[in-house]
Amino acid sequence: MSFKLQNAVLAGAVALFSMVGSAEAATTVKFWHSFNKASGEALNKIIADFKTANPGIDVQAEFIGDYNDIVAKLQAAIPANRAPDAVILEVTRYGLFAERGALIDLTPYFDTDPLKADLYDYAREVGVYKGKNYIVPFNSSTPVLYYNKDIMARAGITGEPALKTFADILATSKTITEKLGKDGITGIAAPGQFARWGVVMANDSELIDRKTNNILLDSPNTIEAYQWMASLVSKEKVASPDGVTEEDNGRDAFLAGKVGIMMNSTGNYTGSKKALGDKLEVRPMPCNKVCSVPIGGAGIGILASSSKEVQDAAYKFVSYAASPEANATWFAATGYLPINKKSAALPVAAKALATQPGIDTAIKSLDYAYGRARPPVVTWMRTTEYKMWEAMALGQRPVDETMKDFAAQTRAEAKRAGN
Repeated sequence: MSFKLQNAVLAGAVALFSMVGSAEAATTVKFWHSFNKASGEALNKIIADFKTANPGIDVQAEFIGDYNDIVAKLQAAIPANRAPDAVILEVTRYGLFAERGALIDLTPYFDTDPLKADLYDYAREVGVYKGKNYIVPFNSSTPVLYYNKDIMARAGITGEPALKTFADILATSKTITEKLGKDGITGIAAPGQFARWGVVMANDSELIDRKTNNILLDSPNTIEAYQWMASLVSKEKVASPDGVTEEDNGRDAFLAGKVGIMMNSTGNYTGSKKALGDKLEVRPMPCNKVCSVPIGGAGIGILASSSKEVQDAAYKFVSYAASPEANATWFAATGYLPINKKSAALPVAAKALATQPGIDTAIKSLDYAYGRARPPVVTWMRTTEYKMWEAMALGQRPVDETMKDFAAQTRAEAKRAGN
């Protein structure tokens, strides 16, 4: 073999070894999330940008399903040693995993991260459980009120419709249903669970007190709010029962131009704008007795079962996902709230604010937006609430009786679980 050929072979071997070594050196972070379609595309861009800046970290993202699916699958994966390294967890349900030691305390990372000073107060607060930081917010939201301007006009409602109180919303919904019901159009979509929590807060109550964790399901104001919501379906018939048995049906009917009003997450802004265009109008949630809305969405937690090396790599991704650049991209693409104070000034976010009317509605409500209780019983309560709501909205059980029974069951579950 010639000297030149030997050198060429040696150089090739060195290059191959270097490539293999680099591949082996990459730290893999398995990440479970709940975003598909347009939101999934925005997340993929954020991950791709992170990988470009951090070539030694390979974030392997997997769509698992909605928030409920993630909770159920994570509960099954942890004892089977199949848990991911990082996971999106809804802001009222991560306490279940923090309590059981499944999530690491991010406080040591977070307290030394310059990111901390850049986050809004609400974004710092929602990740704290029992004095420790277990998630860093990624997608944050409040419920807002959407309506179809074309449907309003066809129903003879001119100008800005009154939608500030429960009575206002019911009156407008009745007008729409009476005028356009023959065309298969109803006044309002049955409220989904996030909106139901918002309606309760607008009636000066909570499901679980955010400061004391006291169960408030049977408080007079909570019962009154559920009575009003159930009446939209069972008594007033301005909302279709299809949206009770399957929440997405109400949203889909609104997007299809078959419903006049929808109360839903600001995270539905992009899809609603795409479906309705200039027909879409966005307003704050009603202020029936008070102005008060829940902070929703989710944050990213890191699993205790992962190695320290992987946890370190995962936190780099968590921090990047909340950075001004990533958060501006996410806000502009989805309508979820900015969590970083510097995001709105970046070109992509500034353009969205200038060209997408209504995308800032939830931002304006942050003065009266609050994180919710997050003890472990919230996960059980939220799962159980669906069947309770269905029974009330479909007229199968009286609201007063159902909510008192629900409260008693929730208190018993909290006591059983020791929280």
